[in-house]
Formats: sequence, C-alpha cells, structure tokens
Amino acid sequence: MASPNGSAGHGSSPVDWGLAVATAQRLVRPGPVVPRDEAERTVAELRDVTGVAESHVRALTGLGTGLPLYPGEVVDRRGWVTAAAEGLQALTEGALPAGPNGYLGGVMAGSAGVQAGLVLAYLGGRVLGQYDPFSGGDGGRLLLVAPNVVAAQQALDVPADDFRMWVCLHECTHRLQFTAVPWLRDYFAGEVGTFLSGLEDTATSALNRLPEVIRAVRGRTRTEDASPLGIMEVLQSPEQRAVFDRLIALSTLLEGHADHVMDAVGPAVVPSVATIRQRFTQRRRGGGLLDRILRALLGVDAKVRQYAVGAAFTRQVVDTVGMDGFNVIWSSPETLPLRSEISDAPAWLRRIHG
Repeated sequence: MASPNGSAGHGSSPVDWGLAVATAQRLVRPGPVVPRDEAERTVAELRDVTGVAESHVRALTGLGTGLPLYPGEVVDRRGWVTAAAEGLQALTEGALPAGPNGYLGGVMAGSAGVQAGLVLAYLGGRVLGQYDPFSGGDGGRLLLVAPNVVAAQQALDVPADDFRMWVCLHECTHRLQFTAVPWLRDYFAGEVGTFLSGLEDTATSALNRLPEVIRAVRGRTRTEDASPLGIMEVLQSPEQRAVFDRLIALSTLLEGHADHVMDAVGPAVVPSVATIRQRFTQRRRGGGLLDRILRALLGVDAKVRQYAVGAAFTRQVVDTVGMDGFNVIWSSPETLPLRSEISDAPAWLRRIHG
C-alpha cells in the first residue's frame, strides 16, 4: 500500500493520496490562536478524558466489559488530514477500480487526489473527532482535533470541560461499537469493498438505462431529494442499491447510537448537556450560503440527518425493550436494521423481538 506521504503508483491506486494530503494541508487553516499554556492544557485534558468517557459509555451501554481502555490521540488539523487519508486508503485499497497505466493513469490519479484534498481540507476545519477502526491495530485510532474542539466550544459559548467530555463520549461510543462487536469491522469493510468494486458496473448499468435515468434525475430535481446521495441512488443497479441501502442503514445506526449515548449519559457527567445539544444542533444547521452549498455537495447535510434519524431509532428501541434489548442489534448482520426499519423502529422490533 502506498503511503499518503508519497504518490500512488501509476496503474495501481486511482487516487494519488500523497497529492490529496499535500493539497489539503496547503488549504486547511491552522485554527484559532490560543495562548500556549491553554493549548497544552487542552491537549492534555483531551487525551486524559477519553478513558473516563469510555468508562461512562460502557456503564450505560453494557458494551466492552473487560476490554482494555485505549488512549485517544490529539491532533491538529494537518494531523487529522494525514490520518484521514491513511484510513481512507486502507479502507479502499483494492476495492476502487484501478486506473490505467502510464501518463493517463497518473493524470487521472492526480486529479482524483486534488479533489480528495479539497474535501479533506473542508472537513479538516470542521471535524471534532473521529474513530478509525481500520488503522492503529486492534483498538483502531481515536482522534480528537484540538483546534476544532476549541473553536466549536468558543462559538457555542459552553463550558470547556463539559464540551470536551461530550465530544469524547460520542467518539468513544464509536470505538466500542467496533471493539466490542467483533464481526462489525470486517463486515463494514466488506460492504464498502463490495460497493466500491461495483462502481464500474454501476456506470455501465446507468448508460444502458440512460433514458430511464434522465427521467428519474429530472424527477428528483423537482423534489427535496436532489442531494448527491439521492442522485447516486438513481444511477445504481439493483445489486448496488442493495449494498448501498445496507451501508446507509448501518452508518445511520452507528451515528445515531453515538448521538443518543452522548446525551443519555446525562447531566451527572456533563452538567450542561441540554444547552450543548441545543446549541450544537443549531450550529449543524448553520453556515453561510457557500458553506451550505459545500455541505450539500459533500453530503454533509445528509450526514446530519443520519444523526437525528439514528438517534430517534435508538431512543425508541431503548425506551421499548431497554438497553439489553437494543444490544441484540449487535448479534449479527441479520439483526442490524434494514434501511426501511431505521426510520421505523416498530418494524425492527416486530422482526427481531416478535
């Protein structure tokens, strides 16, 4: 596997991840300016709080009992860019269709690298934390982006200690989802690989169905579902759509479950949790016109909707059958919610709990 710190070989990876990292690191801004002692204190506290946060998550969810408590890593925006590129390369290696050999392959990989770099630069100024199950060994890598955490806390005007704990609760929930559910990492990687390896078939299928696709796209543009994800669904073959539906359902579950947990731990751990949630939700919807356009193009708005839908699903299931009943969801791929069920918790409850 080529390192993101170097160029991908021609005819191998269709994305030059080295160029993606270089592009993003040139474009991403360094973050808010804070006194050195405050910056060092923030980094130390973010690193220390991950173990405490995961203990709270384990107590609430019942997941991960007996597993080692792995530390978190605190990075700046440039560090996050490098780590994110490494994780994306590891996840997509061998799944994306290989580019052509020679000069044309290099040009295409370079173009894809620049585009990936633009996305990484945009997200690098916004991501608060990230859990990557595909790097860093058995425990994966839990990353906390210190300048973004500070900037968000200042913008929201909420207590710094509370906000740091709240963010860590979310990311530690993601870590437990993958470390406490042994089959989830390989299942997720396999589904992503299946989806990516079928992209060429998707393009061929779309060309073969061109009149139908054009009519469907026109119909989508007249509705609210004209997002990149909505248009993507029109282009997919039935086989790709089935994989896509499973990935959407799973990612919605993972994000919603983490959002539910970070609030359900409660004011005993995060005294200002209600205020943080209210202001953070407003912030997710905010931004100027250019920011909203970029969010829509990158699918960020769809991601925000996933949080709400997945959290509502989790809350309804937990309220109905308790946390132990909810945790049946982690038994096997067959007990995961279908895409039709993620917004219809009673349907999942009828199928799984009878």
